[in-house]
Amino acid sequence: MSGILGASVAATVVLVAVEFVAGYAGNSMALVSDSIHNLTDIPGMAISWLAARWALRPPTHEKTFGYHRAGILAAFANAMVLGLAALGLIAESILHLRHPEPVGTMLMMWVAAIALVINGGITFAVHRGRRDLNVRTVWIHNFGDALFDVAIFGGALTIHFTQAFWVDPALGVGIGLAVLWSTTGILRESGHILLEGLPRSMELQKVAAEILSIPPVREVHDIHIWTLGTGLHALSCHVRIPDMHMEESEKLLMEIRSLLERKFQITHTTIQFERAGLPAQSGPLMPAPARRSSP
Repeated sequence: MSGILGASVAATVVLVAVEFVAGYAGNSMALVSDSIHNLTDIPGMAISWLAARWALRPPTHEKTFGYHRAGILAAFANAMVLGLAALGLIAESILHLRHPEPVGTMLMMWVAAIALVINGGITFAVHRGRRDLNVRTVWIHNFGDALFDVAIFGGALTIHFTQAFWVDPALGVGIGLAVLWSTTGILRESGHILLEGLPRSMELQKVAAEILSIPPVREVHDIHIWTLGTGLHALSCHVRIPDMHMEESEKLLMEIRSLLERKFQITHTTIQFERAGLPAQSGPLMPAPARRSSP
């Protein structure tokens, strides 16, 4: 996937140059706006490409979890840059909307068609990897860009036959609003992961209840679940059990780990056993414990 992202960066650089020159030559605010929009994609896509490579690096003595968070950081930074660029795009388009000017419609259509081929090709190329939040930002950007290209082409046709020059800056405003909307989900999800929130697909009490369903377990408390990187979840918890031999406790530990991986795709676990009857540790971060009902 890193090779595809690298090629996508190169293709986008070429597209930005073509749109920018054509936009000024044809006096099209929509093309200039789209070139600026694509220009803001380049740093984000470059970061995504680097993040995809960094995520493959093994853990070190300093980075004990490896570089899995690199992709999440890239997604957050990418969405922030794109959102700020969208605000500037909307403001500039509103100024042009107040004073519409003639545009070169044939040039707009040709460049929009070229941009559609490039952005559509990138969207198709990264489609398989879009479960990764980092890659999904690239997919969303380029899928949105392809839709914008269709809108620009349609707008050029409209202007060509009706001379409604206000359509061009109106497209700029629409593109900016669409970009803002698309970035909110990425910011929300990446921010949630960076704050080590519970993975969206899980419920804390349900995970605790599943661990509690294993007969020797008496209580589950101080449970924390977070995301290390895309599709990589971690869990730590305390489990109260009766007195048992070490061999039995090791089998129980393997059973709990197998259950967590099978039902919740949690592959990194830190589970501390506590003997029943000992006082439980407490702290401000401890969620309400799950206890087995008395017979």
